[in-house]
Amino acid sequence: MPRVSIDGVAVDVPEGATLLEAARAAGRDVPTLCFDERLAPFGACRVCLVGLEGAPGPVASCTTPCREGAVVDTRDPVARRVAGAVVELVLSELPEPPAAHTELAAVARELGVGAPRWTGEVHGAREDEPPHPYLALRHELCISCGRCVRACDEVQGTFALTATGRGFHANVAAGIDEGFRASACVSCGACADTCPTDAITEVSLLALAAEGDRA
Repeated sequence: MPRVSIDGVAVDVPEGATLLEAARAAGRDVPTLCFDERLAPFGACRVCLVGLEGAPGPVASCTTPCREGAVVDTRDPVARRVAGAVVELVLSELPEPPAAHTELAAVARELGVGAPRWTGEVHGAREDEPPHPYLALRHELCISCGRCVRACDEVQGTFALTATGRGFHANVAAGIDEGFRASACVSCGACADTCPTDAITEVSLLALAAEGDRA
């Protein structure tokens, strides 16, 4: 059982534990975007960076395993600066600031990131996709974190979603770009539950009933 130091606090962790798990065991909050504890670590967003003694630069805490005697600084200035720049770039691609209750907004607050200093190419809404009966989709809020795709695969085992495009044109599609209604989607809600931006949200039964009453 390795013993590591997290911001000066010694903590014993199980074999195979990551630096992120060690930090949380020590009561330290490390912001994340592509991470969901129900999913296999992905290490794509680079928001969970921390300082690790002896490493040439910040490391992704969600995929870096603990080793005996590791010394970790969750407030390493370089790690925080890089993570903040990543979040600022993500925000620059959105058509509007993230809703205050979303994980993305919480991460931005944690890292002290306000309105982005520049504007990237904003995702466009997909007007050609028919509405889903139980999910509200806002493709323009997608940040390509991959969590919805992995939740569909790893939690539900449906494999209905896939990542599409590259760079500013990256997004998520159902099936072979056939739309959610025609795909293998079973409306389990795993994608909406893990989405950090409200790009996918569940339509409540109350809202569906109210819509039915109006019809």
